[in-house]
Order: sequence, then structure tokens, then C-alpha cells
Amino acid sequence: MVVNESAENYLETILVLSKRLPVVRSVDIANELGFKKSSVSIAMKNLREKEHITVTDAGFIYLTESGRAIAEMIYERHQLISSWLISLGVDPTVATEDACKMEHVISPESFQAIKKYVLHK
Repeated sequence: MVVNESAENYLETILVLSKRLPVVRSVDIANELGFKKSSVSIAMKNLREKEHITVTDAGFIYLTESGRAIAEMIYERHQLISSWLISLGVDPTVATEDACKMEHVISPESFQAIKKYVLHK
């Protein structure tokens, strides 16, 4: 399940929005990320072609099983890394920004080690 950082961000955003909104639409994603709707539409087409999302005729976006797995993995990394950095004394805004970058490049092995350390300290 190899996807690029941009796709991971879109999938994570869909997951987060689906927790807040009854339905997720391209305009919601554009507003959340501060992107143009046309850019989001292209990304949604790519995610749909890779079968990470489905889009209804009404424009409602849903994660598929593979899309949800990727989104949940990235979201877990984001949550854990940002809370870990905050617990180390990093400003919450900086911690969140850094977690956004780190969540995409950290190896599964390193993330599991951090997770084990944070949850068992």
C-alpha cells in the first residue's frame, strides 16, 4: 500500500472530516486544507482510481477499506507523535506541524519503537 504524502494527507483529512461532518464533500476538504477546489477534485479522481475512496453521484466522499487503513495509520502517527512532542515540552503548534511532517517519513519500525516507549513509560 504505497501512496505519496499528498494522498496520505487527503485520506487523513477525509477521515478527520468524517468524524465531524455527516458527509464529506470536495469543498469541505478544500476548506479544511486551504486548497482550491480544482486541486482537490484532481486528487479525489486519483484516489478514486486507486480505489482508496468512493464518490457518490451527490458528491459525497467515503473511504474504502484500503483508504481507511492508510488514513487511520497516518492519523495514529500524527496523534501519537504530536502528543509525544508536546509531552517533551514542544509548543503545541510546533508539535502539530512537526508531527505532520514526521508522520509521512518515519519507518514502521521507528514508529513502533516510539509508540511502545510512549505507551509504556
